[in-house]
Amino acid sequence: MILVVMKIEMKKKSNYNCSSEKAKSVVFGFLPILTWLPSYPLKQYLFGDIVSGISTGVMQLPQGLAYAMLAAVPPVFGLYSSFYPVLLYTFFGTSKHISIGTFAVISLMIGGVAVREAPDSMFAVNGTNASQVVDFEARDARRVEVVVALTTLVGIIQLVLGLLRFGFLAIYLTEPLVRGFTTAAAVHVSVSQIKYLLGVHTARFNGPLSVVYSLDAVFRNIASTNVVTLIIGLVCTVFLYFIKDLNERFKKKLPIPIPGEIIVVIVSTGISYGMVMSENYGVEVVGKIPTGLLPPKIPDFSVFPNLFPDAFAISVVGFSIAISLAKTFALKHGYSVDGNQELIALGLCNFMSSFFHTFVVTASMSRSLVQESTGGHTEIAGLLASILVLLVVVAIGFVFQPLPTTVLAAIIMVNLLGMFKQLKDIPALWRTSKIELAIWLVSFFASVLLGLDYGLVVAMGFAILTVIYRTQCPKNALLGQIPDTGLYFDVDEYEEDVELGVTHEVVAGPKKQMDHVYNNGQMNENHTESDSEDDFFLQRLTPIHTIILDFTPVNFIDSVGAKCIKSVSQQLLFPKKTLEDRLVRSG
Repeated sequence: MILVVMKIEMKKKSNYNCSSEKAKSVVFGFLPILTWLPSYPLKQYLFGDIVSGISTGVMQLPQGLAYAMLAAVPPVFGLYSSFYPVLLYTFFGTSKHISIGTFAVISLMIGGVAVREAPDSMFAVNGTNASQVVDFEARDARRVEVVVALTTLVGIIQLVLGLLRFGFLAIYLTEPLVRGFTTAAAVHVSVSQIKYLLGVHTARFNGPLSVVYSLDAVFRNIASTNVVTLIIGLVCTVFLYFIKDLNERFKKKLPIPIPGEIIVVIVSTGISYGMVMSENYGVEVVGKIPTGLLPPKIPDFSVFPNLFPDAFAISVVGFSIAISLAKTFALKHGYSVDGNQELIALGLCNFMSSFFHTFVVTASMSRSLVQESTGGHTEIAGLLASILVLLVVVAIGFVFQPLPTTVLAAIIMVNLLGMFKQLKDIPALWRTSKIELAIWLVSFFASVLLGLDYGLVVAMGFAILTVIYRTQCPKNALLGQIPDTGLYFDVDEYEEDVELGVTHEVVAGPKKQMDHVYNNGQMNENHTESDSEDDFFLQRLTPIHTIILDFTPVNFIDSVGAKCIKSVSQQLLFPKKTLEDRLVRSG
């Protein structure tokens, strides 16, 4: 006993001692780049990382511009969000293949908050009538402040959760829940882009039934569709879909994917500039893109109280998306990722970058697949992608000013095809798990109808209820022994297949003459009316030699469970006394 106590005390002291090895372990855990960069194999990895970095960077540019529209901020802020966080993740992240940056689902959630906190009605030049002129410059400036503050808060939440070792939070967002939620987000994103594709001007809606209101607004204004805008959008959509299908079919033969997005951006920008589409045809374009980087600025902390619920939801969703992708690639390539460190990395990326006018980022599925498939081996690929974005922002960002916004809408909608393919989950889940299908459907319809924020809460609540249901209503079966074998089967299921007698005898032993016969667990009553009813029910159904309790699936036993086991033991050891006690207590 003394020896055990001494060992425990020594272990406690070792946990609090600060040795050089422990300090080194803490530093290396916080900065994973120190573990792999010194041994980086230049000859084996560098070329693949360069090709991968350029390919991913080429995708980052148009997606950054496009997803900024979803976030309700000017397009240049999407470029900022494609540089700073990606650069930081190189130092703090543990995944070698995910591409950090803008993502449609997160951008849409951010945009909902920005529109709610800074609606058009706040910036009407002559009163609050929606038909009057809106001061777009003042509105966009305020929305940027709100989005930056939201990003700061998201970073703080993720950082704190990571330091508190809350990386396990992702397990509460089950795969059916996340896939149903992201499919619903794809519906929201698609609906929000229809007006850009058609060139009509409608208000942006947020909250419950926002999808219905958005569609209603588009159909009410469909007569004002800009035909040139629609033609450009449809041509770009068809071209991008064709390139995406081509890349998928010939991905084993192509050294790198065909960069369809950057091709349509460059070509459409050139055509728009040459034909002066903004002035001659009324085509809406990206507009002013300032050259260079903006100086750092402290976020507006006064809006934090209004943003906390949204920030927490975005924090959890963003981390869940990133960690699921990171674990997928880690399993494929044989390395491990640290969930807690990923939380810290995302928190630092969002928090530190927010001072440089970025919005919340997470991992992108499409870019991550490109980064991995084009030969990316380490985070160096992401670093090179961020440098490519930086060169564009600093040197040639103004070139994209004539880019039609309908092209960005086409890019967004084509990139959502992968999410809509998740609808195939429905028949698969119907065959495998009805409960998981219910989670998927509730997550989808709640998020579509109530909005992504309320939908996520409802989906998580329903998922927890299913866990409670499955815990409280487990499947149980009465096992019977097949005669002359050591096999035990579910009595009901076995009877459906084979008409054989199944006995409940646990072990072979001397057979006892009994007044009733058992057939497959069912008792045939052969007693006479003169028999005492109590004596009849006090008889054991079978000869009992040993009771084995299999507690393999039991995680813990509380006081109620202990009392239940004690009660069962007493009933088996002293069945007559136990029943008599029950009869006395019941009156």
